[in-house]
Amino acid sequence: MTDILIVEDNKELAELLYDFLRAENYTVSIAETGEKALSLYEKYGARLVVLDIMLPGIDGFAVCRKIREESNTPILIVSAKTEKEDKLNGLVLGADDYIEKPYDIDIMLAKIGGIFKRRYSVDELICGDIRISRESRRVYKNDVLLEMTPKEFDLLVLLVENKNKTLTKEYLFSQIWGSDSFSEQQTLTVHIKWLRRKIEDDPKNPKRILTVWGVGYKYESV
Repeated sequence: MTDILIVEDNKELAELLYDFLRAENYTVSIAETGEKALSLYEKYGARLVVLDIMLPGIDGFAVCRKIREESNTPILIVSAKTEKEDKLNGLVLGADDYIEKPYDIDIMLAKIGGIFKRRYSVDELICGDIRISRESRRVYKNDVLLEMTPKEFDLLVLLVENKNKTLTKEYLFSQIWGSDSFSEQQTLTVHIKWLRRKIEDDPKNPKRILTVWGVGYKYESV
C-alpha cells in the first residue's frame, strides 16, 4: 500500500511535494486527474490522500466523496479555492483537513506527520474482546492467541480499522490481493469464512464480520 497519494494537476507543485515527502521516507504516488487518482487508489490503496479540488475531468470533491464511500482513509484537501463554502463542502464530504494554496511546505509536512502519528502510530487495535497488535502481527480473543495467516491478518486489520462501515468486495480484494495476479476474488470469500471460524463464537451465525448482500462486508463490535 502506498503511504501518500498526491492528486494534483500542477506538475511542478506535485513533484516538489513528492520530493519533500520522499525525503521523509514516505512512499508516494502522483495522479494528475481525478480518474487516475481513483484508479490508483482502487489498485494500490493509500494511507493518506493529498487532494487538489480543481482537476481536469472529475473534480476533487467527487474524488473525496467516492473514496469516503468505501474507506476512512485520511484525506487532506489542498486547494486555491478559499471560499468558506468550499471548505465546508470538503469537510462535510469527509476530508480530515483543508489547506489553502499557496502553503508553507514545513506546515504541510507537519500536518501530514500529525495525521500519520494520530492514525497509524498506535500499535494495538482493540474491538470488544478482539485485540490486534500491528507490530507483532498477532491477534488475541479474550487474551488467547489466534493463529492467523498473513492475508487473514491483513484482512482483519482492514475490516477492524473500518468497523461499522461497509467495504465492497472489490475494495477489499484490491487492498489485500491487488498485487497478486494469481488470486481470484473468490479467495476473499474463502478468507472471510476462515476468519469467522477463528473469531466468531458461532461462525454459522456471525456477529462480527457481517455480509452486506450484493455489496461486501463490514465489521461490527460485539
